[in-house]
Amino acid sequence: MHAWGPESEALAARVLDWSLRRMRADPADLNSPRSEAELAAGLGDPITPDGVGEERAFELFSEVIAPSCLNCGHPRYLGFVPYAPTNAATVFDLAVSASGIFADWWLEGSGAIFAENQALRWIADLTGLPASAGGVFVSGGTQGNLNGLFVAREAARARSGKRAQEAVALCSGAHSSLRLVARVLDLDVVDVEADERGRMTGAALAEALASTELNAIAVGATAGSTNLGIVDDLSGVAALCERDGLWLHVDGAYGGAALVEPSARPLFDGIERADSFVVDPHKWLFASLDCAALLYRDSSVARLVNTQQAEYLEVLDGDPEWNASDLAIHMTRRARGLPLWFSLAAHGTAAYGRAVAHGLWLARQAAKLIESSPILELAMQPELSVVVFRRLGWGPEDYKRWSTEQLEGGLTLTVPTVLAEETLLRFCFINPQTTDADIGAVLDSLV
Repeated sequence: MHAWGPESEALAARVLDWSLRRMRADPADLNSPRSEAELAAGLGDPITPDGVGEERAFELFSEVIAPSCLNCGHPRYLGFVPYAPTNAATVFDLAVSASGIFADWWLEGSGAIFAENQALRWIADLTGLPASAGGVFVSGGTQGNLNGLFVAREAARARSGKRAQEAVALCSGAHSSLRLVARVLDLDVVDVEADERGRMTGAALAEALASTELNAIAVGATAGSTNLGIVDDLSGVAALCERDGLWLHVDGAYGGAALVEPSARPLFDGIERADSFVVDPHKWLFASLDCAALLYRDSSVARLVNTQQAEYLEVLDGDPEWNASDLAIHMTRRARGLPLWFSLAAHGTAAYGRAVAHGLWLARQAAKLIESSPILELAMQPELSVVVFRRLGWGPEDYKRWSTEQLEGGLTLTVPTVLAEETLLRFCFINPQTTDADIGAVLDSLV
């Protein structure tokens, strides 16, 4: 299996050819899911004592598996949060995989970790975090939220000297992963009432904390909610956290990327006061999957919590350099931040600002088209790149039927959402290749 020979050469050529054709397609097909029965019929049972050979295995991937998976980078993939990596990030990810870099310890992955830290520093500078800030790339926003609040919990216990039951304050607009993380960490939840736009405000947080007997140690704020693209009152929340000695964790997995566009920066005032922050470059910063940047205001606090001890790790004890394993709950880790670093180095940060600005522009264009339509109505003005609207006269089943039909027809993935118990449609724009013509085509189908 490990010897390189003619079959390996042929497979490599075939994989590279398929990959290049896939990236050159403009755009590649949106695709649609297949049923279990269809996949079972198409794949058969190739995992046998003798296998089916590399050529046949790749045929099964290219002809059955890949076409049954949605192309999240399609310009009309407008549901959930799309995926739009630069070509540089996609191609370079192959080099990362081929390099065999173990990116957890400086001893084994110093070059990769140093480069990743350059990308992390760029993000830290966007937020305004101090020189003491540092972090690590993890798999996604859920892992980022888990690690941020884990360090918050352990830091609170170190200060108090006891293991009392703790709580985190969350708003209804917070991502579902924050509530899952609270359960994993055995944290109670203080619910904070959202304002009319779905934001957590400093005033509402103060009221919620004053009216609970729970022992709050942290606040989970949102910098761009997934459902609505709304940024919490970070300045007001940060002021209260500083007053009461609470850890401020900011989940910017989707929306935090807008920090790269100067016109959007005022929405995030107060984010520079966060104790931990997460943004997913595989979303709106055009990196390849999977890649989430986790930053701490003071990385030394995270090291105290996460550094692992074992006999075989003695060689790392007292290492003055940067061990990524000391910054999160993980050990084995690929250099998932390197494709972002490569793309930033190749294209420059100004190109990132222009690409993010396009997503903001698309949201404004979509809002204008919706407002000009006699059968459509905005649910609220967009703040970032999410647009939520209604088709007048439709109920939940109408939205579901339309969404299914458009996906099956290859036009778009646009899925319903719920706001204040009303079913609506939701666009999320991040792909620089999406055009106003794409938006028009989707809206025209809502007849």
